[in-house]
Amino acid sequence: MRQDTDMHRKTLRTRLMALLMVALGAHPAIAAAQSDALQDTLNELGRPLVEAIRLIGTPYRMGGRSPDTGLDCSGLVRHVYKQTHGIDLPHNARAMSQVGEPVGLHELRPGDLVFFNTLGRPYSHVGIYKGDGQFVHASSRADRRVTVSSLSNGYWARRFDGARRITTR
Repeated sequence: MRQDTDMHRKTLRTRLMALLMVALGAHPAIAAAQSDALQDTLNELGRPLVEAIRLIGTPYRMGGRSPDTGLDCSGLVRHVYKQTHGIDLPHNARAMSQVGEPVGLHELRPGDLVFFNTLGRPYSHVGIYKGDGQFVHASSRADRRVTVSSLSNGYWARRFDGARRITTR
């Protein structure tokens, strides 16, 4: 039964993506092929974000590397990319800021890493961009949990250092 439901969802998703491509001007035969490629891309981008969202509420622990015992900001990002793509990122926000490709604030896509100066030094905090100007991160501030914050919040906006896109293919 579950296999039938999963197959139905995949078929429905593929058809919806093909319809979207046709609506955007692609020939129906081309749209079907592009639909599969677009769905693969969306799945790749979304996997880290889904894993990060799943961890919301996990307690903050300085140096934390596991959701079972607590996570710090770089521990969260490292765990997410290891679980979703098998990528071993450093357990240090500053070192992570050297991985992947830089992206501008207006180019952010879900799954991109966002960096902040929170300790009086650049790249001392990292989170995962969620979309709609929000990011998931392990906060050592008042909530002391994995949480969602807004890039437009004065605290975060003043401390934004940049963003990176991790290549997963």
